[in-house]
Amino acid sequence: MEKTDVRVVIALGGNALIQKGQRGTVYEQFANARQAIGPLVEMIRRGYRIVLTHGNGPQVGNIIIRVREALGKAYDVPLGVAVAESQGEMGYMIEQTLQNRLILERIRVSVVTVLTQVVCGRDDPSLKKPDKPIGPFYSMEQAEALRKAGLRIVEDAGRGWRHVVASPNPLTIVEKDTIQRLVDLGVVVIAAGGGGMPVYIQDDGTYEGIDAVVDKDLASAILASDVGADEMYILTGVDTVSLDFLTGNPKPLRSTDTEELKRHLADGQFPPGSMGPKIRAVIRFIEEGGKRALITSPEKLLDALDGKTGTWILPGKRPFPAH
Repeated sequence: MEKTDVRVVIALGGNALIQKGQRGTVYEQFANARQAIGPLVEMIRRGYRIVLTHGNGPQVGNIIIRVREALGKAYDVPLGVAVAESQGEMGYMIEQTLQNRLILERIRVSVVTVLTQVVCGRDDPSLKKPDKPIGPFYSMEQAEALRKAGLRIVEDAGRGWRHVVASPNPLTIVEKDTIQRLVDLGVVVIAAGGGGMPVYIQDDGTYEGIDAVVDKDLASAILASDVGADEMYILTGVDTVSLDFLTGNPKPLRSTDTEELKRHLADGQFPPGSMGPKIRAVIRFIEEGGKRALITSPEKLLDALDGKTGTWILPGKRPFPAH
């Protein structure tokens, strides 16, 4: 493949570092990171300018569990600070893993993690309606105990019970200018981990944290727009987006546009708890000036770039509401 100069934001799912059936130890996460960054090394070799974001649902959920178990023995940690902890923890693992691979491949490119704050509305309505699942699945008995402890617990798509928290709509990235300058210099940037730490702007222009989490894919779309990315890739658990996914007879979408996706969203094809936020994120990115977007699995990223798989999304016609 010829050299390119495409500026791209790549959103890596949080489950990429803690896979199904694993305990999620640091050693397992490092091993999974080594597997996940393989395609990124080839993209760097091809000349892509990369900003890498990542989810943190399992990790931040485990941080909250540790906090609750240590109450009375160690200081409490609010949710926004737990997101910051997960950004540092996961950023370190991904950054070091990628650095090591680049050293071994003799590719002279710097990698840096930027702890990222995401501006949200002070009165965002979602702050009063927590609906974003974090952490592991619980049995009904565990869920009841957590409810009594004051957590909001709901059933998640028939798979079990989970802790849900507020998830406000992201508006802009505080560190966008710094990230853009780093990308201009050819640095690979890891940013907006777990959607970033949500903050609001006070009357005097300063920032104040919000006890919530931001959807990683929506934050990635905002970041992509803020840094002038040409393309946005969402790496998830499927090779392609499919219609009628839960019917047993899925119909893969290899190429589509924002017009078609908006119709499918209205028809209920993409549920809020699964593909819905990803579809909304790529539509939002393209409606704000992005050239195209891709949804595929981490393992098939290079195949998708070579036109062999994945779902590519192109611009449509009508504007899409921000939230």
